[in-house]
Formats: sequence, structure tokens, C-alpha cells
Amino acid sequence: MSGLAIDLFDLVGGALGFLLTLCIFSYLLGDNGLFRLAIHVFIGVSAGFVAAIAVQNVIIPQVLKPLWSGSLDQKLWALLPLLGGLMLLAKVSPRLSILGSPVIAFLVGVGAALAIGGALLGTLFPQIQSTAQLFSTHAIQASGKIVEFELLNGGLVILGLVVTLASFQFHTSFIKNTSLRALWKLIYWSGRVFVAITFGVIFAGVYLASLTALTERLSSLLIFLSQLFSLAG
Repeated sequence: MSGLAIDLFDLVGGALGFLLTLCIFSYLLGDNGLFRLAIHVFIGVSAGFVAAIAVQNVIIPQVLKPLWSGSLDQKLWALLPLLGGLMLLAKVSPRLSILGSPVIAFLVGVGAALAIGGALLGTLFPQIQSTAQLFSTHAIQASGKIVEFELLNGGLVILGLVVTLASFQFHTSFIKNTSLRALWKLIYWSGRVFVAITFGVIFAGVYLASLTALTERLSSLLIFLSQLFSLAG
């Protein structure tokens, strides 16, 4: 009986996935109700999942439990996010929306600080360090790579960085010399070439990821149909 229940559960789940996939593929014929239905289901399920995670991992353990059974200090600290949440709920009313503005400003400030800190410590500084290591002959020799090739690679990285940054100069009126202006235009278009190559690589990566997802989805559909035919047989 349990095996039959498991098979029935898998059959219902596979059928729903099959129907929703066909609804998504119907967008190839144009925007239609089936596609919108699948998108609304996806957004609703995602929103419900995020809300459930927030309630289970944030609201209950970090707000409600300290208020119910925590010490005095824990209750005071738990009142702050509770008060902030209530102030955010005031944004629903146009007359009381000003009460939620300080909380929004606090969240935006914290988010901006985290983004800037993450960009500096997680991207910019490691990239500078990695670029500097490209010109370290001791590190290149220790890794067993060809020194000349790695130095050429580092030079191309620095060249691409410089000309890409220079390509975002939108006017050259400050350059009076004709030769310097021609050199600046050459640098400008070289930077544009590097930007175009970068966007091309990013597009290729997104395209390959989309093809991988499409292949996986088609494979799951074929597996479901084969299981359905085997059960029918």
C-alpha cells in the first residue's frame, strides 16, 4: 500500500511538473493565459516559501521566543525588530506611511554599507591582489608555469583594465593636440572592444546555463512519460 501511495504521489508531482512546463513552453506561441498561470504559481510558491522560512528561522526564534521566555535584555532587544516591523506595516496606510520611512532608511543604509563592503573586500581587493600576483615571478615559478606567458597574461589584464576605465570618458574637448586626441580615441575604442568581449562571454554563459536548464527539463519530461507508459502497460 505504501509503495502504491509513493507511486501515486510521484505520478501527481510529475504530472503537475509536466503541465507547468508545457504552460511555460506555450510562451513560444506568444503571451497567453497558460503562461501567466504558470508564472503566478511560481511567484506564489516562491513568496510562500520565503515567508515560511522567515517565520520559522527569524520571527519565531529571534522575536517571539525571546519575548515569551527570554531574559529582560533579550526581551528589550527583541522589541526593536518588532517595533520596526510594526512601523513598516504602517506603510500600507498613506496617512501613516511616514512612520515606516525611518525603518526603510535604516534598511537601505545597512544594505548599501553591506554592498559597498562586500564589493571592496570580496571583489575589488581580491582582484587587485590577484592581478599583482600575475607579475610575481617567484609565484609563477613556484606554480610551474611559463614566466613569459604569465607576464603577458598579466599585461593584457592591466591593459584591459586601463582602456576599459578610459572608455567611460564621454568627452575629449580638453585635448587640444590632434595626435593625443587620436590616441585617446584609439584607447576609447579599445576599451569598448574589451567591454563587448566581456558582455559576449557573459551572454554565452547565460545562454549555456539556459540550455542546461532546458536539457534537464526535457530529460525530466521524457523520464516522466516513460514512467507513465510503463505504469499504463
